[in-house]
Parts: sequence; C-alpha cells; structure tokens
Amino acid sequence: MSDQIIGLHHWFDSPPGRYLLAWEQARFDEAVVDIFGYHSLQLGMPLLDGLRANRMPYQWLALGQEGVGVPEPAASAPVGDEGTVPLRQHTVDLLAESVALPFADASLDLIVLPHTLELSIDPHATLREVERVLMPEGRVVISGLNPTSLWGLRQRRARLYQRMGRGTLYLPDVGEFIGYRRLRDWLRLLSFEVESARFGCYRPAVRSAQWLERFGWMDPLGERWWPILGAAYFLVAVKRVHGMRLLEPAWRNQRQRSAATVPVANRAGGRVHAAHASPVRRDRT
Repeated sequence: MSDQIIGLHHWFDSPPGRYLLAWEQARFDEAVVDIFGYHSLQLGMPLLDGLRANRMPYQWLALGQEGVGVPEPAASAPVGDEGTVPLRQHTVDLLAESVALPFADASLDLIVLPHTLELSIDPHATLREVERVLMPEGRVVISGLNPTSLWGLRQRRARLYQRMGRGTLYLPDVGEFIGYRRLRDWLRLLSFEVESARFGCYRPAVRSAQWLERFGWMDPLGERWWPILGAAYFLVAVKRVHGMRLLEPAWRNQRQRSAATVPVANRAGGRVHAAHASPVRRDRT
C-alpha cells in the first residue's frame, strides 16, 4: 500500500494531477467556508488542505500508517483556471486508521475525505466510522475519481492493454474507484443525506500541460451538457438523526376515550342546537 500511496502522490505532481488537485481545492474551499462548529478533521491526502477556508478553532489532519514516509513532491503550479495551489504536504497532527478513529462518538462537526475511500482497505467500514464520530447534523465532504468518465475509460483500456503486455496506466493504480451512485447508496444506508453534489474536470485524458490547456473549453461545456461524465466528483452529506416519538400504552388511550363526554345535539335549519328535555305535563284530576 505504501508504494501505491507514493505512486498517487507522484501522479498528483503531473500536469493532469495538478489540474485535478486545483479543481478539488477550489471545491473544498467553497464547501467548508460556511460550515460552523468546533472540531473538524481531514482524513488522508496531505497534498490538499481541505480545511484551509474553514473557521473552526480545532482542526486536525490524520494520516494512516501507510502514508508515513511518503516523499514530498516538487512544488509546481497546477494546470487550470482555479488558481495556484502549492503542491506540498501539510503537517500531520495524528496517525490514525480510517476504520478506527481515536475520537468519541458524536464528537466532530466536520470531516473531509479527499480520495480517502479509494485508498481505504475497507471503504464501507470507513464510512461507518465517520458516521460514528460525527455529531447529528454534522457534515462529511468527499471527493473521488469517477470511473464513468473519459479518464476512467482510458484507465480501463490501459488495463486491457496491460493484459496483452503493453501500455501504461493513465491514473495511479491505487485502491478501488467508487462510483458516485454506489457511494450515494452507501451514505443513504448510514442515514446520511446528500446535500450537494458536483462533477468536474472534463478535459480529455492527456498527459501534457500544453494539450490540457488547449482543451480548456471543454470544462464549461461538460458542466452544462454532460455533467455526470466528469473525471472527479465532489459531494457534501449531512448526518441525519430522526427524532423519537413516545408511544403511550393502549390502556391509557382507551380510558381517555371512555371518559370523554359526547354532547347530544339536534340539527335543524342547517344549525346545530343542543337538545333539551321537554317538561312532563301532569293533568290534575
């Protein structure tokens, strides 16, 4: 796994990697800027600062044992129109596996997962652990590579060529790419509600920065005409905890119904009048 992590970090130092990293950094900044609370956590991916725009007083960057000793890539400017993102690793605050976080139940307000599920040994267990440590109405922000995209198509074609003994992979050979619909089903099973979702990076799977710049016109067109075919997806989900409704015993309801008085009324002329008993007339003899 360590070799795969190193390969992923080196790939982010390539032109398509910097293009993807710049887009994701802009999306994280937009998503977390208005999320309030006290405690936030970024799990994995030290090349991206998912909490830099957030104003919570306590922020941590957690990294698993497989990420220890990953060399820091050379700093370079990313490709794209999202601004400049310095490609450097941020300070790791704690070492923790994504499937066993050292936090109490319902203790965090915000968790960001940049490509964390793809690198996890058990992505579903990671989501269960995130649900455990998040407070009710807490938010999780997730980014990942979209297998149903031009980049994913080239990756599958490259795998087919590798079986025939030729060709190289375009994307790093790490973990498992989790589709957006599959991830949304997992979140729904864990009582998460997807608050917002977005796709991006619609340029073709080319390696050179020059060709990526030439295909820059595809980003606005792709976002409008084929949004679900972006190379990456980004979503924000909220942990919902439904309130409880106390059920009273059946004998109490029956007693209340039996004790209730039922008024007797006559309907005359479209109006309801209370019925009065007529006095008994006695004849004198």
